Amino acid sequence: MGIESKYIWMDGKLVPFADAKVHVLSHTLHYGLGVFEGIRSYPQPDGSGGVFKLDEHLRRLTDSAKMCRMDLPWTQAQLKEGCLETLEANGMADCYIRPIIFFGMGKMGLGARDNPVHCAIAVWDWGKYLGDEGIRNGIRVQTSTFTRHHVNSNLQRAKVIGHYVNSVLARYEAIDNGFDEAIMLDGSGHVAEGTGENLFACRDGVVKTPPVVNILGGITRRTVIDILRHDGVQVHEMQFGRDALYVADEVFLSGTAAEITPVREVDRRTVGTPGAITRRVQQVYQDGVSGKIDWMKPYITGFRPK
Repeated sequence: MGIESKYIWMDGKLVPFADAKVHVLSHTLHYGLGVFEGIRSYPQPDGSGGVFKLDEHLRRLTDSAKMCRMDLPWTQAQLKEGCLETLEANGMADCYIRPIIFFGMGKMGLGARDNPVHCAIAVWDWGKYLGDEGIRNGIRVQTSTFTRHHVNSNLQRAKVIGHYVNSVLARYEAIDNGFDEAIMLDGSGHVAEGTGENLFACRDGVVKTPPVVNILGGITRRTVIDILRHDGVQVHEMQFGRDALYVADEVFLSGTAAEITPVREVDRRTVGTPGAITRRVQQVYQDGVSGKIDWMKPYITGFRPK
């Protein structure tokens, strides 16, 4: 499944896919200081697209830019319009949306300032991030030898491009070792998150998830907590070790790309088939993003693909 589309939004204008280019000396390419978001649009009952948590994602994007001292020439409202314009131009209702903000060409070096700030918004058809089989029956995960960033080593609440080198290396390692995904620990040995997902563990009907300290505060993570509490399930945001995963009744990952992905095995310890809590969260989440639950309704784009 490719990532090609008809148009990409570049600095306020739609340009043909093949013309959406940046210079090889763009500062972000060399040093990784830039920010991005992952957003999804889902088909709605009337055939139009519905973008889930669009405003929340764009707020995090602009917050990330502020934390990285990137002065944006666009407001959050303009970025929102850019996302919607890109969706409509490409005729997509069911797709992934990637806004990315980066420093362009100008000065070079770690102390460089005043390089132009650019923004691109792309959309593409992206299926189940960890596979259809993973969504149905769960995935196998490995505790990574790569440690998640210390809380003071980076801006943990910012979705920064360069942060993901840590995740890429951990994911490569897990796949090379025969697993589907990696679970990353923090500097103290506590469970942090997946390489691009937050994590939940269930035991005796109670759910726990790592606190937003040295993890990205996922928007899907917050939605999962809302779903569970709406159903009267106890949720504790707390630290715990990987041994808690070995004896959990259920483990699942959450993320915009991963959606709700069950875990059936951790470090060759069997968790089992997806349980009742995981299945319930999966169902409510899918119903919500599809516009079937009032308190979870996405932002309706107002156009239907031709």
